[in-house]
Amino acid sequence: MAYTRKDQRDLTKAERRRFVAAVLELKRSGRYDEYVRTHVRYYNADGETGLRTAHMAPSFLPWHRQYLLDFERDLRQVDRTVTVPYWDWTRDRGPVGPLWGEDFMGGNGRRGDHQVTTGPFAYRTGDWPITVGVTENRFLTRDFGHPRDPVQLPTRSELAWATQERTYDVAPWDSTGRGGFRNRLEGWTAGTGSARLRNHNKVHRWVGGLMLGAASVNDPVFWLHHAFVDAVWSRWQSRNPDARYLPATPPLPGTPQFGRVVSRDEPMPPWTVTPGQLADHSRVYRYA
Repeated sequence: MAYTRKDQRDLTKAERRRFVAAVLELKRSGRYDEYVRTHVRYYNADGETGLRTAHMAPSFLPWHRQYLLDFERDLRQVDRTVTVPYWDWTRDRGPVGPLWGEDFMGGNGRRGDHQVTTGPFAYRTGDWPITVGVTENRFLTRDFGHPRDPVQLPTRSELAWATQERTYDVAPWDSTGRGGFRNRLEGWTAGTGSARLRNHNKVHRWVGGLMLGAASVNDPVFWLHHAFVDAVWSRWQSRNPDARYLPATPPLPGTPQFGRVVSRDEPMPPWTVTPGQLADHSRVYRYA
């Protein structure tokens, strides 16, 4: 029987507490840091050589769908009642509220070093040391709004800019495409700095701190953010039932994306599952 992922604003206090407790248990066991290592390992950009699966590629959405499923499976081995909630950042757009409460994600980082000092993931609790990352800091950091290059959370109209697309993805299958649902939801446009970012990317920039870059999984809000990205994809699939994952076949030898992106029926590292096999999640979970 399929279980339900809920909007974080609809969680009861007990549900928030149980989710946090399960996440902390994965951290204590060392399993959580394996997820950070996996994301770092597969965080490859357009300009790098080799296969791209997690970002700047058509497999961005199915890769993170499988990643969420693995994480949720581990959470549910700790507590069978737990599922990954989602953060609808077009509705909850401020730095205060239940999402950032003391009993859930905690709040913004303090001035200076951006250390998060509130909530269950604050360094002072001793339960959330950062052991895998791209900095030497041992504490969770956030910098809401990225004041040095200010950014706001995406609006409904920005999300609609992506969801109005009827084609899953388009050549050249990277961050430079000007159309396609995947690239617009991932959030790449022309420009530099915050001006280039939309939707998924813009949320990472808005939260700031460790949510920037390959080790962003160190911030547990990562999962709520990506659960909403997956929910948006799921709803888009329902509205566009004939819009399947693209490319359907691998890019040809001699073309720029040969060996660099995963086609519909190719295994998607680090798993053997294909994007096509992840299109339908209805027997596993649904969104409230």
